[in-house]
Amino acid sequence: MNAAPRVAAIHDLSCFGRCSLTVVLPTLSAMGVQCCPVPAAVLSTHTGGFDDIVRTDLTGQLAGTLKQWEGLKLSFDGVYTGYMASAEQIRLVAERLPGLKGTGSITVVDPVLGDQGKLYRAISAEMVQAMRELCHVADVILPNLTEAALLLDKDLGELPQGEELARQLSQGGRRSVVVTGVEQRAGQIGAAWYDRDSGQTGVEDAPKIDGAYHGSGDLFASVVTGALMREAHLSEGVGQAASFVSNCIQRTLDVGAPRREGLEFEALLGQLSQRQW
Repeated sequence: MNAAPRVAAIHDLSCFGRCSLTVVLPTLSAMGVQCCPVPAAVLSTHTGGFDDIVRTDLTGQLAGTLKQWEGLKLSFDGVYTGYMASAEQIRLVAERLPGLKGTGSITVVDPVLGDQGKLYRAISAEMVQAMRELCHVADVILPNLTEAALLLDKDLGELPQGEELARQLSQGGRRSVVVTGVEQRAGQIGAAWYDRDSGQTGVEDAPKIDGAYHGSGDLFASVVTGALMREAHLSEGVGQAASFVSNCIQRTLDVGAPRREGLEFEALLGQLSQRQW
């Protein structure tokens, strides 16, 4: 019997609304992965559909945590990053990555920058450039289409489709890529992937349910990360993530939960924990 793989999860903590660490932690735990959270910022709510948000920047806490962990010689099977509050934080994480990674460790970067062709609130041009630099040292990146355009410094309309987009984002095969929000079949939505180990590409999708759902990207990326920590092939993790997120969206609609509160995923976590990875 093997010990649970250990992941350092560097994301913000939104106190209300299912996203970031409130999604990352239970999802990884359900998949048999020890999640060690490192909050980059605390927000009173997530930024989608709420006003008067109270933010606390935790750059000092983030830097101190990573420094202490290095002193303790802690190492992690995975480092998984999401939203960070400043370019300074993003560069700090890139600098500290080598001290966190153990033998065979995987760095997964969800480059949280924007969606629907727009930057998220408080994302600056400097942060976009810093995120490009962090992605250079990642083993796996998981951008949506807007973030893919920002990483490639292109307009959305200039992007290649599906698998070719994933291949272009791989830096000549140096990193694996999952691009979310890809629609290649009518009535389906999912993700195009490129696996650097095999050079293979593909698209995994699930039934499309109309509407925007806050936190769905965090949930998708967390399932993929958990699958990789359990040594699943990238395509298997992407397929599981597409199916699980689709199921959670359907449940959210079925119970009539407000969309801005995020996906009703808690009751479905058994789908992840019962799977034999």
